[in-house]
Amino acid sequence: MVPRILAGERRALARAITLVESGRADHRAQAAALLEALAGAGRQALRVGLSGTPGVGKSTFIESFGLMLTAQGLKVAVLAVDPSSARSGGSILGDKTRMERLSRDPMAFIRPSPSQAQLGGVARRTREAVALCEAAGFDVVLIETVGVGQSETLVAEMTDLFILLMAPAGGDELQGVKRGIMEMADMILVNKADGDLKPAAMRTVSDYAGALRLLRKRPQDPEGFPKALPVSALEEQGLKSAWDEMSTLAAWRREHGHFDRRRAAQARHWFESEVREGLLARLHRDPEIRAKMDALGAAVARGEAAPAAAAAEMLAALGA
Repeated sequence: MVPRILAGERRALARAITLVESGRADHRAQAAALLEALAGAGRQALRVGLSGTPGVGKSTFIESFGLMLTAQGLKVAVLAVDPSSARSGGSILGDKTRMERLSRDPMAFIRPSPSQAQLGGVARRTREAVALCEAAGFDVVLIETVGVGQSETLVAEMTDLFILLMAPAGGDELQGVKRGIMEMADMILVNKADGDLKPAAMRTVSDYAGALRLLRKRPQDPEGFPKALPVSALEEQGLKSAWDEMSTLAAWRREHGHFDRRRAAQARHWFESEVREGLLARLHRDPEIRAKMDALGAAVARGEAAPAAAAAEMLAALGA
């Protein structure tokens, strides 16, 4: 499968992403071996995370933006994460339908994935899917999160640029977005800056620009960043300006060493995350550990043990 992925074969890439998303132990071992084999290729794409409130037009923006990039000769991969039902576990996975023109573009690859109740707005194996897309030779990888909330910031830990897409004049906009996600954003794009909404969009851009100036200066930003810009995905206006600004920011970070340092920090973050996930998985796999967890959980439920004391006993049993 490795030579086929390196050659950019879509079917091989799709099968590889299915493999890394699998939770089966044998599949996890195969996925780890595959990623290790591909790591030596040394290929890099610009990873761009996109988040925004529901209804802001993320899919429309990604389609218009992606088509603009492919017209410039760039290969674009879109990893779209759909929310999973907490009750049934199912997802609609309708992003290919919403991005019909882009899905037909031979220079583009769209892969919808279920979030599977994973917090952070991304699927658990999105980072590994990004690595596969890079190995397959894509120039830009766009990662669309499930939406904006207090937890939809994990995408910033796997991307080079984090873009927040907002709608114009949605009431008290600045109250609608948490400060945490504002501080992580490298750029705010106000969509739907067309028709009757254009004046409201320009006012919203001004409001966000003012808000961004009040935030603490970050070492990874050149003068003038982060910034707010108006775009219209429907009329395909402002997309080139947004891409030029993204390219400028990425180039500055590469030149000043921030780009590589950020990727190194992200790799360490995901290593530690894998260790935590492995420890949690062990709690469910080992029958003895599972039995002790159930016994202590029942004692806590009956009021016979305090949660903190029961947790300390469980950790002591694990040797932690």
